[in-house]
Amino acid sequence: MSTRAPWTLVAAREIQVKLTDKNFLIGTGLTILLLLAVLVVPSLLGSSSPDYDVAVTDDRGAAVVAEVDDTLRAEDEEASATAVEVADRDAAESAVLEGDVDAALVAGDGTWELLSDGPDLGALQGLLSEQVRADALADNARSAGTTVEALTAGSEVAVVDVGQEEGGMPPVIAYVLGFAFAGLFYFAAIMFGMQIANSVVEEKQSRIIEILAAKIPTRQLLLGKVLGNTVLAFGQLALIAAVSLVGMTFVDLDVALPGLVGAIAWYLPFFLLGFLALACVWAAAGALASRTEDLQQTTMPLTMVLVVLFIAGVNLEGTARQVFSFLPVASTLVMPMRILEGDTQLWEPVLALVLVVVFCALTITLGSRLYERALLHTSGSLSWRRAMALSKD
Repeated sequence: MSTRAPWTLVAAREIQVKLTDKNFLIGTGLTILLLLAVLVVPSLLGSSSPDYDVAVTDDRGAAVVAEVDDTLRAEDEEASATAVEVADRDAAESAVLEGDVDAALVAGDGTWELLSDGPDLGALQGLLSEQVRADALADNARSAGTTVEALTAGSEVAVVDVGQEEGGMPPVIAYVLGFAFAGLFYFAAIMFGMQIANSVVEEKQSRIIEILAAKIPTRQLLLGKVLGNTVLAFGQLALIAAVSLVGMTFVDLDVALPGLVGAIAWYLPFFLLGFLALACVWAAAGALASRTEDLQQTTMPLTMVLVVLFIAGVNLEGTARQVFSFLPVASTLVMPMRILEGDTQLWEPVLALVLVVVFCALTITLGSRLYERALLHTSGSLSWRRAMALSKD
């Protein structure tokens, strides 16, 4: 006979059943594909490099376009600005109107003309105008016997991103990633929680539980179910996180990686403890039902609590949000968002984790008691209060 602890057999069975479930595998695959699409498709749609053709009538215009070309290539190797030489202003105007070029830059006596077929040339207008001003400033500085640096001293304004300096990230990215963290926990808690409850009630409905309970202590059964599904939930989360990190290195979102790695390091223990805190209660909810049809009634309170926590977690602001981030289970939704935003001191997530550990111990104790008392009850569904009043024998 096997010398393995009974709970390891139950956990292995839970994992094996799920990994051979086509719906679970297809759902996980679709989630990964959707995640990659969200990361990659926008960058592909917006990845076309600018390629401008500008008509010029002399060497001065050609030099300006060449300098703009250097500026573009410094930012994007595939971008370019090409000077197209034409005879005079009339030829430049004709080239613009016929669509042969995107614009025309014509030098005059002390002025420049930028010809376009429309009111706005977008980025090209700014690039050409800025380059003309820079060249004119350099020429004027030489004529005055000074330098551009001397003329512009004290006129430059440096933009400092204090959020980046403090280890944060752009607010929009922080909100989106925080919402994704909260959504992952919410859906994992609902999906795997219902799986635990379904597994329990199916065993009760088929009367298999009577055979299992005669061979395996009920606490071992509960431990196996909880840990097996926790491994699955945590594994799925790790896969999604790994794909996200790899995907972000190929797009512009890699700017968020330094702050994201630290946030994930905090999120993982919050996720694990938060899921464990709920898993035993989900098993108890399954034990309260005698048929699959009863699950909606017995799991409704837990589902509603999660819905309320999720909605409140992503919408609260200010002091209420800070307080909410210390509330067990809710902290899994809110504290990682605050960490991403750089809005926490070290003691705050540490304290929130300690509170989750205490809450986890309480829910495991409560859930195991309910599970033991209701597991062999097969005549109709039980209320939570009535189940606690039953003898565990």
